[in-house]
Amino acid sequence: MKAYVAVDIGASSGRLMLGAIVDGQLKLTEVHRFKNGFKNEDGHDRWQIDHIIDEIFIGLEKVKKMGYTSVDLGIDTWAVDYVLVGDDGKKMHDPVSYRDARTNHAITQLTTDLPKAYIYEKTGIQFQNFNTLYQLYTEERDDLAKADKILMIPDYIGYVLTGNAVTEVTNASTTQMLNLRQGLFDKDLLKEVNVAQDQFPELVESGTSLGKVSHKWHVTYDIPETDVITVATHDTASAVVGTPGFGNHWAFLSSGTWSLLGTELNTPENGRDAFKENYTNEWGAYGTYRFLKNIMGLWIVQCIKRELNDQYSFKELAEMADKVAPFRVFIDINDKRFENPQNMIAELQRYVDETGQAKLETPGELTRAVYENLALYYANEIQKLSTIIANPIDTLNIVGGGSNVALMNQLTADLANVQVVAGPSEATAIGNLLVQMITTGAVKDVVAGRKLIKASFDLKTYTPDATAYPDVFTKYQTFMKTVDIDKAEKSKEAV
Repeated sequence: MKAYVAVDIGASSGRLMLGAIVDGQLKLTEVHRFKNGFKNEDGHDRWQIDHIIDEIFIGLEKVKKMGYTSVDLGIDTWAVDYVLVGDDGKKMHDPVSYRDARTNHAITQLTTDLPKAYIYEKTGIQFQNFNTLYQLYTEERDDLAKADKILMIPDYIGYVLTGNAVTEVTNASTTQMLNLRQGLFDKDLLKEVNVAQDQFPELVESGTSLGKVSHKWHVTYDIPETDVITVATHDTASAVVGTPGFGNHWAFLSSGTWSLLGTELNTPENGRDAFKENYTNEWGAYGTYRFLKNIMGLWIVQCIKRELNDQYSFKELAEMADKVAPFRVFIDINDKRFENPQNMIAELQRYVDETGQAKLETPGELTRAVYENLALYYANEIQKLSTIIANPIDTLNIVGGGSNVALMNQLTADLANVQVVAGPSEATAIGNLLVQMITTGAVKDVVAGRKLIKASFDLKTYTPDATAYPDVFTKYQTFMKTVDIDKAEKSKEAV
């Protein structure tokens, strides 16, 4: 039986998932899970990349102990962050996290010379202060000059494993430096951040064979013979491959630390409306585009849980939230103040105090406020998405950890008035595995892969009740317009 290993690493944890097709169904086994996170070093929040790589080998040792002597392996991680590699082939520093404060004002500074509309017309990528473009803009110039290679996180891991360096397109597109028309890194943007084209290794598509794990690692670890396949290395790109969407009127919501809401297109959409609403055209697997909006996600609930000393599970927090009266407060959940505050609970409490709303005190009140306002934001964006692409959305496929949050899923169905199909929660690992299987011929194509997903996993459907919360969505939209006006006035005052 052919075995495939998905290395799926997120901002808070990583795992190795074993996949195989058994009796016409895709079977998953979690082999190894480990914690991930950043530490403050030299004044910056940095990922412990050596720890991640060591944990991958520990997981592969477990795979061999299960009796597998030969496997294929794919790697997906979060986007935008990178590793600088010197002439000696080694990392110069641990990579800085996208949550680091160094880019807080970079968009304003860089777009003084290059207008936003100009950058968007070139790249079709939404403006976020942590995009690689702005990270490189704030990078130490001496370090950039000394760097032989700039590798995105999953490409760096693949490089360490095999000795071969590539730049996979789904993750590269999140840099906001790929030119939509040329299919290459844009020379004008590279010049703006003092980076040379040849510092990025060759661009490759998802499904490219990278090579075998180097012999030196077999000396240190007792691991199987491993062929590495460069899958859709951006975790959202893998999640979309692993989303069982069918027809022409579905959207996806990859719900985890972040919420990525959008649809799959065959051609990019970077017109005026898309620019105005800050939608992005990230490259997907097999010539597609992930036309989506990056929205705050379960990061806020993760912070609440941690700040409550982990005395409650996510399930217990959701149960407490279910007992709280609905829609006590409105929150602009995508406000930058919630990206990485010193204390998330205190930040939420300050927000409702500043806006003159009900207090948030109990764990249930805090959690419900987050789930409700995520659902409201999703509903608002589904409306915008349908308008921009001139195509009504009738089904939202929610995958990732958020697919298990029944309260949020039902709220989203009711407020957006769309059918919600929840699952699979492991869509990212599944998409990673499917690209490997397509590359090796075990699965014909993405359509066949999505049919395999539908046949293999229990998916839960939430039917909308448009009468459940009358007038709430309209009141929320009014609140958000007021918030936008306040932000605009503060911006003028700052200028």
